[in-house]
Amino acid sequence: MLVELAIGDAYGAGFEYADPSLVTSHNTLAGYVRHPRHPGIRPGAYTDDTQMTLALAELRVSGEPWTPESVASAFVTAFHRDPREGYARGFQAFLESVHTGAEFLARIRPDSDKSGAAMRAAPAGLLPTVADVLHHTDVQAKVTHDTPDGVASARAAALAVHYCHHGLGPVAEVGSWIAARLGSDVWARPWRGKVGSKGVMSVRAALTALAGGGSLSSVLRACVAFTGDVDTVATVALAAASRSAEIRADLPPVLVDGLENGPFGRDHLARVDAQLL
Repeated sequence: MLVELAIGDAYGAGFEYADPSLVTSHNTLAGYVRHPRHPGIRPGAYTDDTQMTLALAELRVSGEPWTPESVASAFVTAFHRDPREGYARGFQAFLESVHTGAEFLARIRPDSDKSGAAMRAAPAGLLPTVADVLHHTDVQAKVTHDTPDGVASARAAALAVHYCHHGLGPVAEVGSWIAARLGSDVWARPWRGKVGSKGVMSVRAALTALAGGGSLSSVLRACVAFTGDVDTVATVALAAASRSAEIRADLPPVLVDGLENGPFGRDHLARVDAQLL
C-alpha cells in the first residue's frame, strides 16, 4: 500500500495544478514528469502526502500509544530527518520551527478544512473495525484539521482503505458504503472537473476514480485527469485501490523503479508496509 500510494503521489506531483494541456499530453504513465513550476521536486520524488502517511504508518507499527502528542511527534521526526519540498509554504515553515510533539501541539492552529488529514489517513484504514478506523483517524486529523470537513474527509479516505482491504463489497459501491457510515450522501456523488484544495474535493475525486475500478494504472490516470490537486487524489485513491482484490496491480515498472529510493524511499516504504500489513 505505501509503495503504491507513494507512486501515486510522486506521479501526481508532476501535474499538480498544471495546465490541462500538460495533463492531456503527458498523463500516459510513461514516466515521471518534472513539474513546470516546481523544479526543486525531481521526478520520482514523493511529497508531504507520503511523508506524513509514512510517519503515521511507523507510529502504528511501533506500538506506541496513539495520542495527539505521539502523532505530532511522528510528523516532526519524519520532517526533520528528511526535509523536502511539497508542503504548503506556511506549514513547512512551521515544521522547521518546531522540534517536539508538545511544541507542535502548543503552537499549531488546527483550523484547516483542506486535504492534509485525508492524504495521510490510509494506515488507519487497515484496522479491524470501523470504530477503530474512525477513532484513529479522528485523533490524527484533529491535530491539524479539527474542522467538520477536515475530519470527515480523513474519515472517508481511511474508510475507503478499510472497505477495500477487508473486501466489504464491490469497489464500484465504495462511495455509497462510506456515505452510509458517515451519514452524508456527498461521498456517493461522483466528482467532475478540477479538484481544489479542500479535503472533501480530493476525497470525492479519489472515490470516483477508485469506483471506476479496472487496474491501478487506470485509477492513477483517472486521478490525474481531473486536474488540480491531483497528487493528493492519487495518493488517497491508490492507497485504497492497492488493497482491493478487484483491481489489477499493473503499475508500470518505470514508475516502480523510478520512485525515489534513498533512506526513506521505496525499500523503506516496502519494509514498513510489510510490518503494517
